[in-house]
Amino acid sequence: MSDIAFITGADANYYPLLREWLHSMRRCPQSAAYDICILDAGLTPDQVRELTPLVTRIVNPDWPAPLPTSRVRGKEYLKACVCRPFIPKIFPGYQAYVWMDADTWMQNWEAFSLFLRSVKEKPDRIAVTGADRAYPRSVLRVKWFFRWPISARSFYLNNAQLAFGFDIAKKLISHHTISAGCFALAADAPHWKRWQELVVQAMTQGRVFTAEQIALGVLVHLEKYKAEILPSYTHWLGGNKPLWDEERQQFVEPYLPYATIGVMHLAGVNAMRADRRVKEPYETLQGNVIQNNVRYPHYDGGAIVDGAPKRA
Repeated sequence: MSDIAFITGADANYYPLLREWLHSMRRCPQSAAYDICILDAGLTPDQVRELTPLVTRIVNPDWPAPLPTSRVRGKEYLKACVCRPFIPKIFPGYQAYVWMDADTWMQNWEAFSLFLRSVKEKPDRIAVTGADRAYPRSVLRVKWFFRWPISARSFYLNNAQLAFGFDIAKKLISHHTISAGCFALAADAPHWKRWQELVVQAMTQGRVFTAEQIALGVLVHLEKYKAEILPSYTHWLGGNKPLWDEERQQFVEPYLPYATIGVMHLAGVNAMRADRRVKEPYETLQGNVIQNNVRYPHYDGGAIVDGAPKRA
């Protein structure tokens, strides 16, 4: 048993992405030193049997709080969201945990390794990523009436109102969104207990989808639990186009120093996430434009039914 566990979770639809994630992890020799555990959020029995010899543990957890049947029927995959704050209870015995969404994949271990460095050197804080100079979307999306702004929307404002009320949402609105799609946190960090409380409130009073990320924003931005905000090249949101380096055959950040991206996250690219045959134009570091897909290139897990599961 290793000191640090890597965790991901998926349902049957996202199983092809999970297999690609797993292949990308084990393709890095450094991953041999770590256990890999799977949160079963609706896998089929055949998929569980296929995975069992490849990973350390697979667990199908209970929901963190009771929910009406109408909110969870057909949405078992949402466990992979709201169970994240509970992974030390689901997979006990480790000194630290690294969560990675199933629609991420490891491109470069060295670039990613800041997550591991943070959890070892600064165990009192959660290692996460947030805004980036290359992410074009601002915190606010403003609706205008001629020259006057008449309404504003943001991830925090829209989702936090239901979960925590307008006053909390108002306080969050100016803060950058912290991604819960990839994080590292020591097992004895104080964050877990409070995050669990916040996510239960968020999922029962607001949307189940986004509950863990809204709760994480409250935890860090408003309640001031310590966070190590890492550069976004460690964990890159794919909806913000990186450059492709034709020489290294890797994605890199689009501005100097063109750092190699560690973890690629398929957030914001629903069509490419669903089917690797879908391609878009990407500029290259060498000044060309190529057609590319941001899914993991070294193993084809197959197409998925729906690249954007319904929110609840």
